[in-house]
Amino acid sequence: MGEKIKQQIFVLYFAYKDERVPWYAKIFSICVVAYAFSPIDLIPDFIPILGYLDDVLIVPLGILFALKMIPTEVRSECEEKAKEMMKNGKPKNWVVGSLIILFWCIILLWVILKVYQIFN
Repeated sequence: MGEKIKQQIFVLYFAYKDERVPWYAKIFSICVVAYAFSPIDLIPDFIPILGYLDDVLIVPLGILFALKMIPTEVRSECEEKAKEMMKNGKPKNWVVGSLIILFWCIILLWVILKVYQIFN
C-alpha cells in the first residue's frame, strides 16, 4: 500500500472517533479501516489477478467513499493527526484477520465435505 493510502486510512481511523461525523460514515469508515489494517486479505494475494484486487480496487474505493462522507473540517483535523501517526507505524487488526481466517476455514471445510460426498 502506498504512503498516501496509508495516511488516508489513518484519517478515517481518527474520523471514526470524532463526534461530528455522521453514524453511517463512522460505520463505513471503521469497516474500511478494519479491512485495511487486517493482516489477512479476503482474497489471498497468491490467487492470480484476484489476489491483488483488494489492494488495487477495494481498499482505495472504500477510502474514497468514506472520505466523501466526512465533513471537510473534520477531515482536515484528522489529516494532521494522521501525519503524526504515520511516524509510529501501521497497527494490525487481528480481530478482522481472525474473522477472515475463519471465513476461509469454513469454505475449506465446506469444499472438503462436498468432495467427500461426491466420492462416497
